[in-house]
Amino acid sequence: MKRMFILAAVFALAANARAAVLQIVVDDMIHPISDEFIGRALAEAQRTHADALLIELQTPGGLIESTRSIVEKIMTSKVPVIVYVAPAGSRAASAGFFIVEAADVAAMAPGTNTGAAHPVTMGKEMDPIMKTKLENDAAAFMRTVAAKRGRNVAVAESAVRESKSFTEQEALQQKLIDVIAADVPSLLRAVDGRTLRRYDGTSAVLRVAGKPVEKYEMTLKERILSTLMDPNLAFLLFALGGLAIFAELNHPGAVLPGVVGTISILLALFALNLLPTRYAALALLLAAFALFALEAKFATHGVLGIGGIICMIFGALFLVDGPIPEMRVKFVTAAVVSVPIGLIAIFLMTLVLRARRNRVVTGQEGMIGEIGVARTPLEPGGKVFVHGELWNAVARKPVVEGMRVRVAGVEGLHLLVEPAE
Repeated sequence: MKRMFILAAVFALAANARAAVLQIVVDDMIHPISDEFIGRALAEAQRTHADALLIELQTPGGLIESTRSIVEKIMTSKVPVIVYVAPAGSRAASAGFFIVEAADVAAMAPGTNTGAAHPVTMGKEMDPIMKTKLENDAAAFMRTVAAKRGRNVAVAESAVRESKSFTEQEALQQKLIDVIAADVPSLLRAVDGRTLRRYDGTSAVLRVAGKPVEKYEMTLKERILSTLMDPNLAFLLFALGGLAIFAELNHPGAVLPGVVGTISILLALFALNLLPTRYAALALLLAAFALFALEAKFATHGVLGIGGIICMIFGALFLVDGPIPEMRVKFVTAAVVSVPIGLIAIFLMTLVLRARRNRVVTGQEGMIGEIGVARTPLEPGGKVFVHGELWNAVARKPVVEGMRVRVAGVEGLHLLVEPAE
């Protein structure tokens, strides 16, 4: 009995030594990889029986589909979720505001802001009815989230309908958040003992003061994919991949450009598949390379080349139809990438076409067109002196000794010649 008591005490101490608060940092746009990371962290918090999951949030916003998925995971989580907008100078705008309001405990660091959650669709004009539908849907979503957490529904809705933003003090005064804290330890002390209103209607008391905090990191796969989700990087990979494939097609057998180009394009397409991509823009990018090739072939003094560069710039700008500027290709990126790639592609194609047009000057084929002198009469066979050598030759027309001849062809070790005059 005594041994069992000791073992139970050891297990209890081991359990208490485990991290009671799991912390993750989301410092990026809200996209499918953010959704996957938060979902995995919630599952880990539940598996380890953590007292809370702390999400340190800093985001300009992101995709509404990913936001809805994250909010659903937070509101149905069995582990309490604390969303903390930090560090100072950070923001949780647009999609980030929905995540803040969905938390069991919403907190902000001094010098932060949140809000500006009006839905936006870029790249095209929406008719008034569709715009109203989109706005009403987002507003209803916000009302549901705020009401379930006991927050100020009217003010939260104004962030959607009127794009209002709030400092940490304004958010606290208007009951959009629960606490302002300078750092994580002070945040945990401030929320300790707070009774939480759970999504299923039950209540729970938060006990996190002084508890150890363990950071939960992204996997290598998630870090790589999160980096690829930058539209500027996705466009750069696609453009460089296209240039490498272009070089491989013009220089068959080089291999390396083909391998690098294929990998780059596949990585870019993977990212674009997760982003709100306009595939018509890909047609503009392909048209750009076609115009580069035509410029090299027809030498239009830059007209087709400039047209290709313009196609590539517009294709880049329209490529990702993101709801926030951070989820679109910047004009600077589009221009800085498109102009050099256009010039390099035209240069490579020009070299290939010039090489194909130049007459072969080596080997037997290099003999064709050379001028020589008949050393014997050719009736039709005989000897000719060509290119510093004496050759057996066959003439298509009778040739007298000493007459100038032109090489018309090569058959084995015999030259086919004709009078040069």
